[in-house]
Amino acid sequence: MQTFQKIAVPFAAIILFVALWEFLVWANNWPDYVMASPSDLPAAYSKFWELFLIGSWQTLWRTVAGLALAVLFGTLLGMVMGFSRIARDALYPILVGFNAIPKATLVPVLALLFIGQHNFNTVLMAFLISFFPIAVSVGIGLSTLEPEYRDILRSLGASRFTIFRKIALPKTLPEFFGALKVSVTLAFIGTNLVEIISPHGRGLGALFLSGQTNSNYPLMFAVLIALAVLGIILYYVVVLLERIFAGWAERPQQ
Repeated sequence: MQTFQKIAVPFAAIILFVALWEFLVWANNWPDYVMASPSDLPAAYSKFWELFLIGSWQTLWRTVAGLALAVLFGTLLGMVMGFSRIARDALYPILVGFNAIPKATLVPVLALLFIGQHNFNTVLMAFLISFFPIAVSVGIGLSTLEPEYRDILRSLGASRFTIFRKIALPKTLPEFFGALKVSVTLAFIGTNLVEIISPHGRGLGALFLSGQTNSNYPLMFAVLIALAVLGIILYYVVVLLERIFAGWAERPQQ
């Protein structure tokens, strides 16, 4: 019953959202050059299906690559901040300040620094925009680790890495996966920022720009929905990994 509910409720919510969207367009009598309706999108997918497949793959692999780098770097940075108060006090202001910078302003900077390195720039932006939540969650999780555990393990000769692997890592997994769910959406934002602001003819961002240039609004909205679908798929991949590695932290529903 719970499995059916977890599948049926999100599906019903999506259907309700699509129906409401269609109703708003119909009630306001908006033409498709003002607001495309869901019924306008199948024609765009049918006409440009090959471009959608190519663009989706290009956007997806760059996003996943940037997210993987964010997981690696964010976890290592979180370990440093979690185990060292000096490092935490020194790095937090820098991280907060960097995260406060609008990432759209970094796209031209990266384009000038790495001219012609389109794939690298896209992956780098996905990484830069998504590592912060992971680093903060791991750092907070490790800094709140009970000191008794550390003292006992250190007295037994355990290294910091052993303490992290045996005690700290399992404890921080719920916070880590919570941050990873946020980072998934941020990574897609970073990828599409580069594809749209610094166009290089690749990814769904390029397809969106093509629709904008040709005033093909159904195509533009079809790209937005495709991006949303990719984000949802990657989000549920993270949910599946969370069930596998941190399912013990989920509270049973009454």
